[in-house]
Amino acid sequence: MPLDSDLAPLLQVIEAGTPMSDLSPTAARDAFRKLTIDFRPPGSLAEVGSVEETKVAGGDGPLRARVYRPLGEERPRPTVVLLHGGGWVIGDLDTHAPMAQAICAGTDAVVVAVDYRLAPEARFPAAALDAIAAVADVRDRLEEFGGNGILGVAGDSAGGNLSAVAAQHVPGIAAQLLIYPATDVPGDFASRAENATGYFLDEPTMTWFMTQYLDADTDLADPRLSPLRGDLAGQPPAVVVTAEFDPLRDEGIAYADALVDAGVPAQQHTYPGLIHGFFDMGPWSPACQRAIDETIARFAEVLRRA
Repeated sequence: MPLDSDLAPLLQVIEAGTPMSDLSPTAARDAFRKLTIDFRPPGSLAEVGSVEETKVAGGDGPLRARVYRPLGEERPRPTVVLLHGGGWVIGDLDTHAPMAQAICAGTDAVVVAVDYRLAPEARFPAAALDAIAAVADVRDRLEEFGGNGILGVAGDSAGGNLSAVAAQHVPGIAAQLLIYPATDVPGDFASRAENATGYFLDEPTMTWFMTQYLDADTDLADPRLSPLRGDLAGQPPAVVVTAEFDPLRDEGIAYADALVDAGVPAQQHTYPGLIHGFFDMGPWSPACQRAIDETIARFAEVLRRA
């Protein structure tokens, strides 16, 4: 299918800027905030009942977190830990507020978004250790958050990677939502070559992320980095979504297939015509918004069945 025509103007704006791979981590974070926050249309965030700041455990001390509660009466609900994307280098609680609020409203669950440590200040496995510690902490405090004992994890891109890693290390997770996740760093996938340039996440940027996050002697097959290399037996039911024009497409599909092969219920859908990052692009593309709504509805159903 051709690229969604509504994404062309957005890609033109992105392509006109300085490539992320030419920026420092600090400048890249600023640029990503401008793209995701300053360009955000007013009134585009899903409505939630309340938002509050809190702390959760991390791998090396407490982490900032933000709790989103749905509209409506106070009653027991599931809790979802959200781990944001950004190549383990960029992104924060503010850049991913739209995703947090959309999941909160669409699943009728309490969402706890976690501000884990970023590279290069904290290289691998810092983000993975933070994700594991934060999810375990929220699991142990479910009465304080959602209150009904059901815990899910969710994340996009690097956050999808961290969600899969947390699911492999923290017992008691009932559902996982993996949005165009990175699952196998040393893997060889056709989509990385097919979509290497022109679709927002490109090969130079992926290499730049790896350079910031990893040391030269990092074991690329470590399941805390490449969860496809981990033990998938007994993992929680999963919703895995990918995009046609995304270099990470094939490894997301491979992860869903591996879950099914391990006996784990997993739904996988690849959205035609869309690109990496489409979860942030609903205000500009009806096709992206439909994909967001459908994905969250699938995840909500998995949570309801837990």
